[in-house]
Amino acid sequence: MGRDALFDVRNRLLGSARFRKLAQKIPVFQWIARRRAQALFRLCSGFIHSQVLLACVRLQLFKRLSSGARDVASIAAEASVPEERMRQLLRAADALELLEERPDGRYGLGVLGAAMTDNPSVLALVEHHTMLYDDLRDPVELFRNPRATTAMSQLWPYASGDPARPLGTDDVADYTDLMASSQAMIAGQVLDAVSFRDCRRLLDIGGGAGAFAIEVARRWPHLDITIADLPAVADIARQHVADAGLQDRIEVVGVDASQDVLPGGFDAVSLVRILHDHDEPMALSLLAAAKTALDDDGRLLVAEPMADAPGAGALISAYFNVYLMAMGSGRPRRFDELAELLGKAGFGKLERRRTTVPLITGVVVARR
Repeated sequence: MGRDALFDVRNRLLGSARFRKLAQKIPVFQWIARRRAQALFRLCSGFIHSQVLLACVRLQLFKRLSSGARDVASIAAEASVPEERMRQLLRAADALELLEERPDGRYGLGVLGAAMTDNPSVLALVEHHTMLYDDLRDPVELFRNPRATTAMSQLWPYASGDPARPLGTDDVADYTDLMASSQAMIAGQVLDAVSFRDCRRLLDIGGGAGAFAIEVARRWPHLDITIADLPAVADIARQHVADAGLQDRIEVVGVDASQDVLPGGFDAVSLVRILHDHDEPMALSLLAAAKTALDDDGRLLVAEPMADAPGAGALISAYFNVYLMAMGSGRPRRFDELAELLGKAGFGKLERRRTTVPLITGVVVARR
């Protein structure tokens, strides 16, 4: 019996109400049935969980409880929420390990809520998801209509790939701020996986507000760094670099890397959360630009979520296939798919680097 036939038998059994009823009477199947039922319930209730999290963020519960547990009445009064409604929210947040009810009835931070404090990257992402949820109000229409105008595509206007429409500061400010809020977390993962000890000059293509370049500059003081991004984004980056006091070490150029000539003579080029935003034609254009900017045997660094990330590939695939579709372009790629793309662009000697949290980002290094 082939694998497809085995899958068919499995699915026929799981789809049979009679089999499910019988299985619930057998101890080993009872355990499996309970797990499957819980998994299905998590899928059905996932949106509610996300809204409990959003309510906690908007009511600043993690910040309010960061100094210690408090009673329900004081939390409710400070957040301007009726006490009984607040109690229901706190109980829901407790069930999700965001908050935790103490033996005396007060509430403090749970293990997940504690991780939300002093974590602007995650807080910004939670708030940002309201835009994605709005696009998913009618998911069937979103999947059926590739030309649908979405809130996500308006936030990320470069995803349209329309060179006839120059982007101004107002067009790029929101998504640039969102990227900057999460880049520090990603930069730490990348810089723990990759050394720039033997590099002299780094070009960061699509570097946004400069968060990654600034972290690189702080960790590797000998490195000269150039950020290349759209002119409107470059204006924002220059201010961030100046605020960090690194204007003498980080140059910012306003350029469309998919169309314009980039500066050259670099021994390292980075694409941090760039390729997965784009379909293959645009991704190949960006890789061609990166290759031109590199010296012979120069090194290309690609950092982004990968669909086969160890222990996290399923989460990444489920999330980013929908997120990027709503945005208007791109998809998460497995390592073999990324390797094929890099090979087409003339890169070889690929090496996949281990990151401590693959869910946040994967890292691949290739040579020109």
